[in-house]
Amino acid sequence: MTGDYHDGKSVETRHLRPGEISTGTTIMAIAFDGGVVLGADSRVSTGSYVVNRASDKISQLHDRIWCCRSGSAADTQALTDYVRHYLSQLAVETGRAPTVKIAAHLMRRLCYENKDMLMAGVIVGGWDPVDGGSLYNIPLGGTCLKMPFAIGGSGSTYIYGLADSEWRDGMGREEALALVKLAISHGMARDGSSGGIIRTVTVTETENAREYVRGDKLPFGP
Repeated sequence: MTGDYHDGKSVETRHLRPGEISTGTTIMAIAFDGGVVLGADSRVSTGSYVVNRASDKISQLHDRIWCCRSGSAADTQALTDYVRHYLSQLAVETGRAPTVKIAAHLMRRLCYENKDMLMAGVIVGGWDPVDGGSLYNIPLGGTCLKMPFAIGGSGSTYIYGLADSEWRDGMGREEALALVKLAISHGMARDGSSGGIIRTVTVTETENAREYVRGDKLPFGP
């Protein structure tokens, strides 16, 4: 479905064996005061063939915790199913909602302990009463890094400069949402494996606000 980058090489490029097909995506998340914005394109590709142009690459892990998926669709879907189950069980046993940090470290453990068999890079983000809005980047290999913003997928290599230039500390909700849409639209324009529509989820204490931007309405900016 998707592809993440690590040390300058895409997940799929580092692990391709004869007969395997490369894939791609563009994902991004930004933490703001009061929540997190997560976004992704919607193209599912196998080499030069697009198998789904309107896939949803943002998965809900718990009430206020979500993740952006890149890498193998099968791998990332299995990982999110496991983490969703564990978080639901934890919430029942403890009687309180899990934190984003717990969700991220569950994901990290699964990725790290199975790193030789998985092709997965994810961004876990959301809101909890302990840290407010926060996000964690978990690239290939199972490293877990708390970051103010994160990008991933094959399209990310085209937007590092844009993200570094436009992001600033203390961004508000609308500013963060606009930057996520802008950066992903540029990644989709440059990366042949990214495309379709932009899906976003804005997570706060009170809501999960989902939006999408049509492919003919992408905000490329000036």
